[in-house]
Amino acid sequence: MAAGGFCKLPNGTVVVALNLPSPAADGSRGVRVLVHARNRARALTRLRNLGLRAVYLRGNAAPPTPDEITAVLHHPDGLIWRTEPDNGVTPGELIPELWHPIKALLRRPTAQA
Repeated sequence: MAAGGFCKLPNGTVVVALNLPSPAADGSRGVRVLVHARNRARALTRLRNLGLRAVYLRGNAAPPTPDEITAVLHHPDGLIWRTEPDNGVTPGELIPELWHPIKALLRRPTAQA
């Protein structure tokens, strides 16, 4: 389950934003994933087809910002991510991380025990 939200665009498509826990499972920051699709169900299906099986969108508590919408619309795959910012950091203190294609998240090496 993930916090997130969606925004319906004038052309009828949607941008879904989800906050997911870190795939490394080491207590590090989570990731924010953006998906552009025809509807919410298709957006979630795209993520599930990539192996993120337990992804659900309940409510609209954290919809995508206008900057996030622009970023995902300009990406050829329409599926991007970046790490969540630290909550204790004041805006403008750090340069925000750039958006990455979803393939970069799925092939990230995990820590070996």
